[in-house]
Formats: sequence, C-alpha cells, structure tokens
Amino acid sequence: MAVTIKKVSSSTELKEFIRFNYNLYKENPYSVPDLYEDILDTFSPKKNPAFAFCEADYFLAYKDDRLVGRVAAIINNRANQTWNKKEVRFGWIDFIDDPEVSEALLNTVIEWGKKRGMNAIVGPLGFTDMDAEGMLVEGFDQLSTMATIYNFPYYPQHVERLGFVKDADWVEYKIYIPKEMPEKHRRISEMLMQRYKLKIKKLKNRKEIKEGNYGQKIFDLINEAYTPLYGYSQMTQAQIDQYVGTYLGILDLRMVTLVEDEQQNVIAVGISMASLSEALQKAKGKMFPFGWYHLAKALFLKRPKVLDLLLVAVKPEYQSKGVNALLFYDLIPVYQQLGFVYAESNPELELNAKVQGQWSYFENEQHKRRRAYRKEI
Repeated sequence: MAVTIKKVSSSTELKEFIRFNYNLYKENPYSVPDLYEDILDTFSPKKNPAFAFCEADYFLAYKDDRLVGRVAAIINNRANQTWNKKEVRFGWIDFIDDPEVSEALLNTVIEWGKKRGMNAIVGPLGFTDMDAEGMLVEGFDQLSTMATIYNFPYYPQHVERLGFVKDADWVEYKIYIPKEMPEKHRRISEMLMQRYKLKIKKLKNRKEIKEGNYGQKIFDLINEAYTPLYGYSQMTQAQIDQYVGTYLGILDLRMVTLVEDEQQNVIAVGISMASLSEALQKAKGKMFPFGWYHLAKALFLKRPKVLDLLLVAVKPEYQSKGVNALLFYDLIPVYQQLGFVYAESNPELELNAKVQGQWSYFENEQHKRRRAYRKEI
C-alpha cells in the first residue's frame, strides 16, 4: 500500500510522534531515548524560545494503517540570515527499513520548504545547535549519549539513495581518564596561567552563580566561541534564560570549571556530568512515575563509570594558545576522585583541529561519526 503522510495536529499525535522513536528502538541496546517531558517542551511554541525565529511542522508516516515513520520540518530564519542561505531542515527523523517511507517523509519536508521559498534541505538538524544533530554513520555498536542521535545503519543508505550528500561531519571520542596527570599537560597549564595571568574559577553553589551572573557569562562565551561553527545561530536572551534556569541547577559543580583573566572575565568553560545514557534507558525516556529515580541515582547516588563532556568553549583570542588545557588540569583530579574511567567527547566538527588536538595528551579512541546531509531542491 502507499505511504500516507499526516501532519501532527493534536496533542495525541504529538505524543505518538515523540514516542515513535522509543518504540522503534526499545529493543536496541545502544539507543538512548529522549526524555519525553523535555522533548515535549522543545516542540512547544509556548515553551521553546527558538520559535521566536523558527517555524516548524511535524509529520507522521503510515503504511497499512501502521505508524512507520516521523520527521520534523524546520526553518531557522536566524541561521539562514546569518549564513545567507535558504535552507529547510529535517530533524527527528525515524523510519522503518522501507525506502518508500523514507522517501515520502523527506519529500514532504522538501515540498514544505519549497512552499516557503527554500532552495536546499539539510539535516538531521534541530531548531538550534543546542538540539541533537547529525545522522550516525559510524559507531552503530556504541552506546549513544543523551545529547546525540542514534539511528540504524540503514538510515544513511536511504538518504544517500535519494541524492543527499555530505554537508558536514562530526566525530566523537572516548577519552580515558589517566591515573596520573600527564606531566606535559601539567607544565603547559602552569605556564599558561603564569604567562597570561589566568586563574581557575570553581563555582561553589547556586547562590554564587546567581550573584556573579555566571550563567549569563557562560552562555555569552558560548555564543562568541561557537559563532563560526557549522550552522550556528547565536542564542537569544530568552534561550539563555531558559538554559540557565533548566540545566545549571542539576550540574555537579565539581565538574564545571571556568578560566578567568586578570579582570575576572570568563575566557573558557568546561561543563561535564555523569552519563545519563543507561539511566534514560532504564527510565524508558520518561520522568514519571519512576524514571526520576534512575536519573537521580546516576547523578547523585551511584555514578556510572562514564562521564559526558557536555561542552567546552574558549574565547576566540585564546583558542590557539592552549587555554583549554587548563580546564582539564582542574577536571582530571575531579574525575579521578569520582571514579570515572572514560569520557564521551560528544560531537566535534571533524575539521575543528583545535578541539581534537586537546585529546592528544590522553589515551583516546575515535569511535563514532555522524553527518549532516544536504540536497538542492
């Protein structure tokens, strides 16, 4: 039978859209489900401040009266203006191994974009850089992270058959925590602090974050440092306020490190946390009724042996000076004390040599690769 595409138009259909991914992958040991409550807010124009500059619709695919696929069609007008492009994004795409289904879903996004004046389709991408992006093309036998997309190996085959080509690649690393601080790393870090009069800043509590306006300082730095990166559009104040309110409160501040200059300007930040991958699997992607217990346990009670490097940002004028070494000069002893074995780098653009160079001091393994595809329409 033919594939039928239906636009999501009710709360029931939106729930089906979100949970299709979980149902498709619930027997897969490597997939990590989105947290339902979190992703529901992401798709809500009332809750997600990205809708101030984005427009989106969500689509479900049916075949033989069975739900067989989903996709989001998104236009980030801010990114298009920044990069002088007219691109429609496809995101949150999932489908059974049926070429008719994947073609119907992507053609729906193409037609949706054409009606709005777009001349190219790219993805998988979310509303902004803070959403998961990139289709997995290597590392299908590796556990995913909460910040990334997992997909079956047939996905890239389907999109490439339809004429999509590589637009950008990200690579991911396992970085093994050394038993002792590498001596070269120590020397470089101490030299940098002396030469540029830098100091490591640790945040003690939530009160200090608020009074010192550190949430704002961190996200202002991210905006500045990430501006040249693929497809990036600067976060608005509303987005920053949301991220500060939502995420900084759950971090273990021991695993957050800032670097300040003489004037107490934040010039580098590293944010990491215990991996929630297995906890999200146990929670089945839902906070309630009992999912919160698995998440809280991983964060505060019985930490896993793996940590996620959520982000590293360095002020542009310091990026070629090795300042990111200072972050791990401080963090490595913390990781050792807390019993972590290795860290997941999460995605880094393959051409970003400055970022990947920082792992050369440690035993590491490049174990995943993901790709953004593009097609002219």
